[in-house]
Amino acid sequence: MLTRNEDEIMKAVYDLCDGTEGCLISPAEIMSLLPAKRKYNFEKIDAVLRDLMHDGYFDLISSERKGEKMYVINLKEGGFSYKRTIKQRRRDVAFRITLALVGAVSTFIFGLIIKSIFG
Repeated sequence: MLTRNEDEIMKAVYDLCDGTEGCLISPAEIMSLLPAKRKYNFEKIDAVLRDLMHDGYFDLISSERKGEKMYVINLKEGGFSYKRTIKQRRRDVAFRITLALVGAVSTFIFGLIIKSIFG
């Protein structure tokens, strides 16, 4: 399971790669897709990218182009399945909420029936 920082940066990388196998992106491009309120910096992005690389989401190569740091990213199986994992997580949360609501309603109805029988 990804942390909030990892999740936001992985989403930005996936969007920048646009579903292709690999891409060449700069930290500034990644930062432009991240929420401003979280106050990311280039060092934090670099650290999270390295963590995601070690977790098997993609291969990461750092390089420079015209003095600007660039990342060559090649998505692995974990990176390609990122969107599917997000959808599955949302389905699981929706199922749990629905199950809790059904449980609460059935408990309420059962309580009314018991109250009418013994009340």
